[in-house]
Amino acid sequence: MMAIEAISVRKSYGKGIARTEALKGLDFAVSPGELFGLIGPDGAGKTSLIRILATLLLADSGEASVDGFDVVKQYREIRRRIGYMPGKFSLYQDLTVQENLEFFATIFNTSVQENYGLVRDIYQQIEPFRDRSAGKLSGGMKQKLALSCALIHRPSVLFLDEPTTGVDAVSRKEFWQMLKTLQSQGITILVSTPYMDEASLCDRIALIQEGRFLNLDSPAGTIARFRKTLWAVRSERMYPLQQDLRHCAEVDSSYPFGEYYHVTLSTDMPDPDSLRTFLHGRDHPGLEIREIEPGIEDVFMQLMQQPHA
Repeated sequence: MMAIEAISVRKSYGKGIARTEALKGLDFAVSPGELFGLIGPDGAGKTSLIRILATLLLADSGEASVDGFDVVKQYREIRRRIGYMPGKFSLYQDLTVQENLEFFATIFNTSVQENYGLVRDIYQQIEPFRDRSAGKLSGGMKQKLALSCALIHRPSVLFLDEPTTGVDAVSRKEFWQMLKTLQSQGITILVSTPYMDEASLCDRIALIQEGRFLNLDSPAGTIARFRKTLWAVRSERMYPLQQDLRHCAEVDSSYPFGEYYHVTLSTDMPDPDSLRTFLHGRDHPGLEIREIEPGIEDVFMQLMQQPHA
């Protein structure tokens, strides 16, 4: 039995010309104990899908189940078994850290003491502030409190909607270490994120854009889809470089990536002599062109540029 399963799930918002198709017939399954990532930008459909699986939103069509229970017909069973951490901090701002944790334990007819072992490593980091109002916590501390509240009833499946958005780099790293620990305890985790660097920390990922999956595979399998040589290109005149790359017949694709443009060529050549000659002729001092290994974001950009049926 799959921990999570979706078959042809569709969801739209609005009517007539204002209608937006948020999910376009998604199919996937997550095995028990798997850490599965939904990777894509804002508006890709990640939140809609998670809310459907968490029984907070009805799909227009298709089927979905969590732990073998139907998300429509057996939603009460699912709500007892899942933990859910929405993208926006949604705990009670006026309650203290301790009061929030006790409140969520009570909702599920359990106690903090009964399940403290599961959240101990997370909660101990914020326990010194147990009497502070939740609304006065820092972003990283709010994140840890929200995760503790989502876990206090010992769920079998955990849904996390962009849990590290707006959190500093150190807190992001700590959070993913927490997820790995939870996974080792047998909890199935579905997490969404717009950060491509976090994708490599998942067992499998689905690249999602405009309500459809562009690819579904392991991080290594996803990167293996990038079959062209990738070049990092920069010069001291970066804006003119962008324009010249667009007008170079040799360039198949180019997009900004930090201080460089990542470029593929229409002909996969071992050395981009023609590109170098073209750019030198356009006056690019400090020109640098070097071969690099592609990452998941490069695959995502490549797939986005392909036509979809």
